[in-house]
Amino acid sequence: MNRILTSIALLLALPAAATDVSQPTLDELVWVARPIVLFADNSEDPRLKLQLSMIEAEAEALEERDVVVIVDTEAESALRTRLRPRDFTFVLIGKDGQIKYRRPTPVPVREISRVIDRMPLRRQEIGRD
Repeated sequence: MNRILTSIALLLALPAAATDVSQPTLDELVWVARPIVLFADNSEDPRLKLQLSMIEAEAEALEERDVVVIVDTEAESALRTRLRPRDFTFVLIGKDGQIKYRRPTPVPVREISRVIDRMPLRRQEIGRD
């Protein structure tokens, strides 16, 4: 199966303004990946840094679940208009393009994995593997 995965290491290495250029749109990821969209007012937000460090520490678990991480620190963006975050916001979107999980605080990778593993499509994927 052909998977499109954004390298988490690459996202962490790029400045906030550059990440928008290299990231796929949500529409391009439908039925291909599960985007995690992280919103923060700026790239120095301690909650954003904590979330990214948790993701980086357990990147393999998320790659196995076809997760793509998108960071949005822009004041106005298409993602902000579409998802309407407030301050720091964590949003998990399923492969069907629908919001599956939203939190105003950083989320441990173990919790993210559990949420994904309960999704019907993920259960089908596990059955196929």
